[in-house]
Amino acid sequence: MTYEDKLAEFQTRIDAGEKVETNDWMPDDYRLATLKFIEMHANSEVMGALPEREWIPRAPSLRRKMSLTAKVQDEVGHGQLLYRVAEDLGKTREAMFEDLIHGRTKFHNVFHYPTEHWGDVAIIGWLIDGAALVTQRALLDCSYAPYARVMKRICSEEQLHLRHGEDITLELANGTERQRWMFQDGLDRWWEPIMHFYGPPSNPDKDVLLKYRVKSKSNEELRQEFLDHYVPRILDLGFELPDNGLHHDSESGQWIHGEIDWDPFWKVVKGEGPRTEARLSKRRAVWDHHRWVREALSESIWKAA
Repeated sequence: MTYEDKLAEFQTRIDAGEKVETNDWMPDDYRLATLKFIEMHANSEVMGALPEREWIPRAPSLRRKMSLTAKVQDEVGHGQLLYRVAEDLGKTREAMFEDLIHGRTKFHNVFHYPTEHWGDVAIIGWLIDGAALVTQRALLDCSYAPYARVMKRICSEEQLHLRHGEDITLELANGTERQRWMFQDGLDRWWEPIMHFYGPPSNPDKDVLLKYRVKSKSNEELRQEFLDHYVPRILDLGFELPDNGLHHDSESGQWIHGEIDWDPFWKVVKGEGPRTEARLSKRRAVWDHHRWVREALSESIWKAA
């Protein structure tokens, strides 16, 4: 078969809803786009542990410390699972981590921002994890079978993280004036990054991930799903959303957001976020400090073999 014949057969399989396994033939653009997407997801899980890790020592109770510690541990574990899936597409875990800590690959925009108080932990646990779960549920139908399988476990654990965030949010919403202020202040600062979470409008003609059903929904569809689910819940708690253009469309039954300023998003993409370098520096320091452990283990494994 020619490359064109294989490509046509592959696209037919994708259009029919079939799954692609690691050893199956796949086009170069499918392999590279899927690798890049999963690698970014893995990077985001590992980097996403840092904003909340900063609050473990400052959590308001032992119960909160323990639950936050367990969540951070889960996030790092998700990163390792995803790096393992990405490795099968042709890039080593060490190469992926080296590229991450030296700024050559990306991680999600929301993890480039500072956490200023406990209200930010509630925002991350409820709204940002909620936004992530919208994306991750859509990935359960991903055409790359190993990714779809690992997402079942990740979604299950993320559902627990969401409950953790909801619990903190309700505690603040039903608490003192200061506690309610913490959530509202966090909401005011985080709402724009949350609107950026899914990225700018998709271009179906150029989005390889949509073409090959690695992603089953466009950025706009995901953002709309998030808005319709979370906006009424936020308003029911008595908080205000910092979007003057936000309104409910009675005909469609959907919540419509105002104009989104994408300039801050593109700065983050370029590695110019408020906490980008600080978070990468922390990861670089740990990676370099423990290099001797990795080298010793690799040498021991080689000798044992």
